[in-house]
Amino acid sequence: MIERLARILADNCRNDGVTETDVPRVHILRSVTPTEAVPILHKPAVCFVAQGRKQTTLADQAYLYEPMKFLIVSVDLPIAGQILEASPEIPYLCLRLDLEPAAIADVITAAVPGGLRNEEPQRGIAVSDVPAQLLDAVVRLAELLESGRESDRAVLAPLAEREILYRLLLGEQGDRLRQIAMAESKLSQINKAIAIIKTQYDRALKIEEVAAQVHMSVSSFHQHFKTVTAMSPLQYQKQVRLQEARRLMIAQALDAASAGFSVGYESPSQFSREYARMFGLPPKKDVEKMKAMPATSWQ
Repeated sequence: MIERLARILADNCRNDGVTETDVPRVHILRSVTPTEAVPILHKPAVCFVAQGRKQTTLADQAYLYEPMKFLIVSVDLPIAGQILEASPEIPYLCLRLDLEPAAIADVITAAVPGGLRNEEPQRGIAVSDVPAQLLDAVVRLAELLESGRESDRAVLAPLAEREILYRLLLGEQGDRLRQIAMAESKLSQINKAIAIIKTQYDRALKIEEVAAQVHMSVSSFHQHFKTVTAMSPLQYQKQVRLQEARRLMIAQALDAASAGFSVGYESPSQFSREYARMFGLPPKKDVEKMKAMPATSWQ
């Protein structure tokens, strides 16, 4: 089945990078070369590798995934992704399914024993083995990419996605999926805080105000935020700021000073120091290097 998945992904993705498909929430990731570790903001999703090998790092913890393993991310996380094994003959190929809270909640309500339970949040990322029944559902979802009938995708894709969510909920990562779906869970509160930080990254972060907006005490907010993201709210904001500044310099050709001011830095020298600490090079040299790299390295 894993070979079948690899053939389908290869046939439906000819270029390196991230390819959006005709199936909602399904993307194909491809690379013919290994890459260095590149920081990105990863959205909630589950990723199934068909060929090659990749390592994702959050804070100081590395997560390795390859065929017959899947990566699950339950909140927006600033991670560093590195493709370790890829070649023109055997490219890195991965199917990413973005996670939709409403779809997860619907499956839980209909079929999952225990339903919604308000459990303590866990780290927002994990790697697990892929059971045969789950892989079978993933392959059937991928096969819809080969169908010439739009009606097949419209009718069958939601069924295949629903089965994938069901299999995930019954597996060892079921608690993480449950937390995504619960409107009143601690993870949901942290998700709301992350959304606030992401939309207001250019402003001074006032922890007390954010905690109040998500209905948590300051101490509880700090504790659960670090449990889920492996960093403090201020560290999270810094990573979001620096990644957005990098995007502005690459996509809009802003100079370092302008990009730094745009994301909330008042001191160009402080921006350059923190940028180099995160990305390993000063802004100008890093942007030049990024523009010369395959898009898949930093998308």
